[in-house]
Amino acid sequence: MEYIQPAVGFIVLISLALVFSSNIKAVKVKYISIAMLLQIVLALLFIKLPQSTWFFEKLSVAVLSLKDANDFGVQFVFGYLSDGAPNAPFEITDPTKTFIFAFGGLSLVIFMSALSALLWYLGIMPAVVNALSILFKKPLDVGGPVGLSATANVFLGQLEAPLLVRPYLARMTRNELLITMTIGMSTIAGSVMVIFTTMLMPIYGPGLIGHFLSASILSVPAGIMFANIMIPPDGNKTEALEGEEDEKLYNGTADAISQGTQSGIDVFINVAGLLIVVLAFVFLINQILGLLPNINGQPISLEIILGYLFAPIAWCMGIPWEESLTAGTLLGVKTAMNEFVAYIYLADVETYALSEKSRLIMLYGLCGFANFSSVAILLSGLGAIIPQRKEDLIAVSGKALWAAILASCMTGYVVSLI
Repeated sequence: MEYIQPAVGFIVLISLALVFSSNIKAVKVKYISIAMLLQIVLALLFIKLPQSTWFFEKLSVAVLSLKDANDFGVQFVFGYLSDGAPNAPFEITDPTKTFIFAFGGLSLVIFMSALSALLWYLGIMPAVVNALSILFKKPLDVGGPVGLSATANVFLGQLEAPLLVRPYLARMTRNELLITMTIGMSTIAGSVMVIFTTMLMPIYGPGLIGHFLSASILSVPAGIMFANIMIPPDGNKTEALEGEEDEKLYNGTADAISQGTQSGIDVFINVAGLLIVVLAFVFLINQILGLLPNINGQPISLEIILGYLFAPIAWCMGIPWEESLTAGTLLGVKTAMNEFVAYIYLADVETYALSEKSRLIMLYGLCGFANFSSVAILLSGLGAIIPQRKEDLIAVSGKALWAAILASCMTGYVVSLI
């Protein structure tokens, strides 16, 4: 089974993309092999290399410093409601019960969004993105704008990254639009990365930010691979025309901070609202399902149903069968609801008990915006930028969601191999 499970898992994950391919005969095994090799090599560098471990531990210290800075600002505005505020007007008997997610966790997205925008304007983040994009452009045969947008998704949001290549979006082929949407949903933004790090660090320890960063980077070649399987490229690549300039996101330091803050506020409100509504619907659905007869002594719930649906995929990722129902539940929750809810569930180690290896695989497998609400966000956002291509965006949106789900699962699969 040690050898059978990885072999069967790989075949099944690739087959789940092939059945939705618009032209199976045009799928090139060469680029599947290159994408898998890239993922394995990068995973070895990020996870096994001692220097990488040291770097990510230092990066985690920096992340905690950013959280302290954010807490300072939140404490000034919201007082003792902020995380770890020392000025509570009452005696705290259990510090673990004082954490308020909206103020102590989610508020971090506003500060990180502004900081990311500033780093982009100063040219620090573009230098890193351009360096990383070299890994994917030639090996995976994608055009410059697509490669830039795909790599930028490691740090920027799913709508911010395409803005970098706004002049080229209207000329992109369906395959390139599919890649753009797929990568947007198979990665997470840097601002969200920091929130998940502070939320899960007690479980995973120092260096957790490195796992999230690695997961987003590893999902880029996987996302391109699955997009190319579902709609194989026709040989036409969108490139910059002579005299055509890249889109400038910000006009100055103040503009970058202002736009970044506004973007962060939008994300804060949207995520907070979605969490309230989604969790309320889950509670309501489970109350209704609870009226049905129990199965194996357990009441029927939405989580149980999703678990059974996604358990085989979890097994294909390398999760032992006895833990696949739990892991499948997390995958289903991420897809039907969002990754925030899935990571909240993952943090509940008593209800969702997994072995250390399985928990690490799921950390990678859940790392992405692949859910139904993201499809709506991308369609409305990109549709406003290139209204003339709205029909093409709608046509590839379903494939993009499925490709993004498989990309994150393949990233988890690669981690299970090493």
